[in-house]
Amino acid sequence: MAKPKPDAITCSECGQFNCYRLDKRYPAICATTDLAPEERQELVSLYTGDTIDATLARAAAEIEGQHYCKLNRVEETVAFARRIGATRIGIATCVGLIEETKLLVEILRLAGFETRTALCKVGSIDKTEIGVPEELKIKGGHEACCNPVLQARMLNREETHLNVIMGLCVGHDSLFIRHAEAPVTTLVVKDRVLGHNPVAAFHTIKTYSSRMRDARRMQEL
Repeated sequence: MAKPKPDAITCSECGQFNCYRLDKRYPAICATTDLAPEERQELVSLYTGDTIDATLARAAAEIEGQHYCKLNRVEETVAFARRIGATRIGIATCVGLIEETKLLVEILRLAGFETRTALCKVGSIDKTEIGVPEELKIKGGHEACCNPVLQARMLNREETHLNVIMGLCVGHDSLFIRHAEAPVTTLVVKDRVLGHNPVAAFHTIKTYSSRMRDARRMQEL
């Protein structure tokens, strides 16, 4: 993967965000003004058709408008699943969040959905079998690696209409999304240090998380 140029100007360097409300001015270099008219029209057609992409886009936008700052993420997931016509929901869960997943299953079933759950350790493949050395295990002995590809395959076989990620590790979530056939949404993001609230790292960047601004340390991770 090519590294971005150090001086590349993208949306993170913008201070206008005129693309949101059209109440300011676009900067000199802007992805919106650089967008070719034919690509813009192609995107409008994509979102207004009868494909799964259009269904997902409209459902997400309508829920945001109707329930803005009124529903929590769990409730939004229920509303989203209903709007896209999903009846069978798959859950790809971390073993460390199985109790929360059981609550989610209860809530989804109360809402009238079928559920199918796939645990991250399913298959019980030891980490050494995939080339991870014994010394890099957490505790040693038989320690199953996470198996997001099998999780995806299990839910694919169940023909789920929507899959929900419950705390899969960084990278394991990428593999699950890559192999899942149904649309995927994330309910819980894994962060063992911050109680599964990774945005707290940015909210504490001037205090507890200031180490992230140590260039040498971050380059050595």
